[in-house]
Formats: sequence, structure tokens, C-alpha cells
Amino acid sequence: MQIEIIPFNTRYSQHFYDLNIEWLKTYFYVEPYDEEVLSKPEEYIINKGGFIFFAKLNETILGTVALMPTSTKNVFELTKMAVSPKHRGYKIGQQLMQYCIEFAKQHQFKALMLYSNTKLENAIYIYRKYGFIEIPVEKNSPYKRSDIKMILEL
Repeated sequence: MQIEIIPFNTRYSQHFYDLNIEWLKTYFYVEPYDEEVLSKPEEYIINKGGFIFFAKLNETILGTVALMPTSTKNVFELTKMAVSPKHRGYKIGQQLMQYCIEFAKQHQFKALMLYSNTKLENAIYIYRKYGFIEIPVEKNSPYKRSDIKMILEL
């Protein structure tokens, strides 16, 4: 399976929304903040200096991920990663993660940071495999469901 990772294009906005909403409904619930960001990716991510990528096979979008700038210069949040249910188990998430790490290094980001939940054991395992380490979750975390925060210094 030859997957291509491509940058954001408005024609894929609905895929970004649909993949993430499906993932959230499967594992958690959709928070108001999620709905807002996912329905307006250009406003909340792209126009603020962030990036969205898609995993594509032929003309089918299989997955997505975003890098959102944080209040700390050159530290981006790795967020909104989702893979289509039919394509889970093919390491597409890991390909997206690897792409984001390489992209961040090429663009001289200082670090990538993410929020997750410890019930997602496979995801946490993969984050650690790629070098992310746990740091304290702030009290005013943007996600109610997050109980772990991790960072990868670059």
C-alpha cells in the first residue's frame, strides 16, 4: 500500500471533520472545542500558522493529522490525528507521526507536544516509541478528556 502524505487543501476539509468526529465518537465524545476547530480548520489551524496533513491512497483519504502552534514559540501541538476505521492497523497513524516529526525538524521547530488519554494504551506506546515523554497536564487543559500530556524535544 503506497500512501502519499499531502498538505491541507480545502477540498479535504470534510474528511478532516468526518475522520476526527468518527474517532472522537468511537473513543470519547465530541467536546464543543473539538466541534469548533474541526468545522473551521482554516480559521483555527491553517490561518494561525498551523498545518494539516492527509494520508492518501490513490484518491481516498485514509487519515489526517494537524500541527497547531502553541503560545510557546516553535512548539507545535500534534493534534487531530485520525485514521479511517477500515484502514486502522496498517500503521497509517505511525506514518503520519513520522511525517510530522520530520516536517518539524525540517522547519526547525523546538518541540512537538500532544494531549492524550491513558486509556489509549496503543497510542501512548507509539508516542513513547517515537521519543515523547510525559510532562504535567496544566489545570486549564483545552481538552476535558486528556489526562496525559507529552512532549518531544527536537
